Amino acid sequence: MTVHDARLHAFRSDLADARLKGEVTAERFVAGRAARITAPVADVLKAPRADAGLNTQFLHGDDVLVFEEGDGWAWVQAERDGYVGYVAATALDARAVAPTHIVSVPRTFVYPGPDLRFPRSGQLSMGSTVAVTGAAETRGTAYAVLASGEAIIAKHLRPMTETATDYVSVAEMFLDTPYLWGGVSGFGIDCSGLVQLSMRMAGKDVLRDSDMQAASIGTPFEPGADFSGLRRGDLVFWKGHVAIMTDARDMIHANGHTMLVSREGLGEAVDRIGYLYGGPTGFRRP
Repeated sequence: MTVHDARLHAFRSDLADARLKGEVTAERFVAGRAARITAPVADVLKAPRADAGLNTQFLHGDDVLVFEEGDGWAWVQAERDGYVGYVAATALDARAVAPTHIVSVPRTFVYPGPDLRFPRSGQLSMGSTVAVTGAAETRGTAYAVLASGEAIIAKHLRPMTETATDYVSVAEMFLDTPYLWGGVSGFGIDCSGLVQLSMRMAGKDVLRDSDMQAASIGTPFEPGADFSGLRRGDLVFWKGHVAIMTDARDMIHANGHTMLVSREGLGEAVDRIGYLYGGPTGFRRP
């Protein structure tokens, strides 16, 4: 049988994705049911219980395939990056109206109608997608009206067909965002989540975890013993960690040292991280 990464392929000994029949061993094979994430952020856990470890998160509007649902949990796979895990069943709904816009600021509020004085009805992270069906203006502020009748500040959205020109500039918007292991949102994010979300906003979908990114994004290269070959946008990898170069000397990364998305000199980071985890393991140019 083919060896598959369980993070990216839905298979267990008792149940597996029908597309994997003949490649993995399982008691049953099922076709995934199409669904969409409707929670602002859905935690993707290793097992169907609240105290299971957090692997990643899905954002509002993300499309998933559901292979099993029961006892308040659903075993799903993301359509966009292929990640597999367990989410609360309440975070899911049918794919009704196709999304038209994507949140383009780190965080924004959702209101029950087009008025910022209304009590907010929710909040969304950058990367969340929504279906805009109308527009309104209240006291000079423009709103996008959603299919639900709720509203978001119009300038906090952009059409899904538009992308940022520089993914590093997107990453820099998250400076001082709290670090969260497994996080992918403006409410909390980890190192590879920052890379993935920033690149997505620039029109490039990449895999989720740092080891996957180290094996797949762009082209590997050697910057030289003094790192003089680095430039803005290059990725620096350590075991279990990734950072984005903002210029030839400095980098931005979500990290457990500051517990924030922070800017740091590469030289200082190499010395600090090396004390515990060793030096960089690779460099890639997207």
